[in-house]
Amino acid sequence: MRFRNIKNKNKQNTDQIKPKYTHARVVNRIKAFITDMFMIYMPIMFVVTYVIVSGKDALQASEFAPFLGTLTYGIVYSIFLTKLGQTPGKKAYDLKVVNAKTGEYISFFRAMLRFVAFLFTATTVLGLLVSFYRKDRRSLHDLISGTLVVVEKK
Repeated sequence: MRFRNIKNKNKQNTDQIKPKYTHARVVNRIKAFITDMFMIYMPIMFVVTYVIVSGKDALQASEFAPFLGTLTYGIVYSIFLTKLGQTPGKKAYDLKVVNAKTGEYISFFRAMLRFVAFLFTATTVLGLLVSFYRKDRRSLHDLISGTLVVVEKK
């Protein structure tokens, strides 16, 4: 068989292979994050501010209250990812967080690892910019936790 024929045959085989996932756009991920901040984090911080520490002055003076709000948000966020594969913000934009290797929902531990890694990468900003330079649009916290944000199939 001639090399040209082999090359054309391989080219036809690669044309038929479709990607397993449609990777989520970075813009939609940002919109989902902002939606989650308003739907999940803001109510948690309201309760922490006015129920637990009795006002904004006490919140500003406390070192524990912001930590408590962030920890609570991380737990709620991880429960959403574990049970549904998406948060309300991700659902609004038809996004899911899946295990990069298996394509299944992630475990609670992996979701918490993803959240903690997100806190680290968000403070450095460089970890968030990684997604603009990758074909699969994975940020640094996705690489650390082994997750992938994909568009949900309907």
